[in-house]
Amino acid sequence: MASSNPNKIQNKIKRQQEHVKRKKQQETTKREQRFRRRKLEDKNPDLRATRRAKNVPTTIDSKRTWDEANADDEAGTMLGLSVDVLHPKRFKVDDEKPVPADINPDDHRVGDGAEDEEEPAPVVAPNLEADGAEDDVDSMLASDDEDDLADEDDDEQPPDRATSEAPSAAPSAATTTATDLALTPEALITRFPSLFNPTNPPTDPKVLITTSINSTLHWEAQLLTSIFPSSTYIKRTAHFHSYKYSVREICAYATNKAYTHVVILTEDLKRPKGLDIVHLPAGPMFHFSISHWIEGAKLPGHGNPTNHYPELILNGFRTPLGLLTAHLFKSLFPPRPEIQGRQVVTLHNQRDYIFFRRHRYVFRDRKGSEKSIQGADGKPMQGVEGIRAGLQELGPRFTLKLRRVDRGIQRRSGQEWEWRAGDEKVRTRFSL
Repeated sequence: MASSNPNKIQNKIKRQQEHVKRKKQQETTKREQRFRRRKLEDKNPDLRATRRAKNVPTTIDSKRTWDEANADDEAGTMLGLSVDVLHPKRFKVDDEKPVPADINPDDHRVGDGAEDEEEPAPVVAPNLEADGAEDDVDSMLASDDEDDLADEDDDEQPPDRATSEAPSAAPSAATTTATDLALTPEALITRFPSLFNPTNPPTDPKVLITTSINSTLHWEAQLLTSIFPSSTYIKRTAHFHSYKYSVREICAYATNKAYTHVVILTEDLKRPKGLDIVHLPAGPMFHFSISHWIEGAKLPGHGNPTNHYPELILNGFRTPLGLLTAHLFKSLFPPRPEIQGRQVVTLHNQRDYIFFRRHRYVFRDRKGSEKSIQGADGKPMQGVEGIRAGLQELGPRFTLKLRRVDRGIQRRSGQEWEWRAGDEKVRTRFSL
């Protein structure tokens, strides 16, 4: 007599056949239940809305906790506080009332470009000459050939990446989707005047890209020049008899050459390890770690970037430290993107990890077999029923994580303050 339990069947082939029959029966039953449920929900749409509201999965983002502080009073002076600037009156998330992870872009959309440029009166940045006596102390922290810098002083070569001949006539109407840069606390603007008070009219950034000592990432550093417009890559040699320049000495040289940023690419085991960004002339300096670096040539179906100024999307930066980081990335790109190039750079922050992506987009007509574009609520968006957007990734693709923020240029003893990651004790508390 055959056993009723399929696991006790001694014959291996029959046992496998019974297992396949049981799996098919389970799939058939689930499929019939889905069809019956769809018919009922088509007749009564409230059943579908109730089911979706009940079946929302619980994630770390939905359990995110916030510090009890006022965004206007304390958030601008303490970067370690996790305060939602978009909702200043939200203190701490209760387990019974989870806060949705997504933000409606229509509620926090930036207005015209003229409104974005209305900033408080500029404040004079600290004088860089006061730190001149300390430059000699850290002269061995980094290196560059003295002859190379002397040649750059005599005749400065134009950047390899030429700008497009057809800039857009008007500034971008909305720089970001979920991050509203207009909601920056006044205390944060006062503490970092160079980042939040641009010149009027705004000028295009000029970026100096270099590497760490004894670096072999010349191709990766040259690839960064295609990401940041108006950027120049200068190699750093480590000859035994050459003078080894510190980061502050290189920044002083870049300031005299009218550069606005210095980007330093570090490596480990011949792979990109970190990215240090200095906002000239006197800081702050941001230290990022790099992971999952993938070049554009290794991406399936990749495209080739052009010289057009890209559009910039900053998503998920909600705390004062997140807004400070978002303004840093905003200052690295020209304020007037060239729309005809259809290139977009996305910096998406999620759980303090910043995902960098670069795409080329195209709008086309929707095919009959394709679904309409749906919003965050799962409902079709009005006005774009017959439009679809196609994306082609250009690369490179990598992930950044903010590790440290220095007030001045390069970390040194007696520094006024610094922010350092790694002090979080709660898994659901994030800094950006």
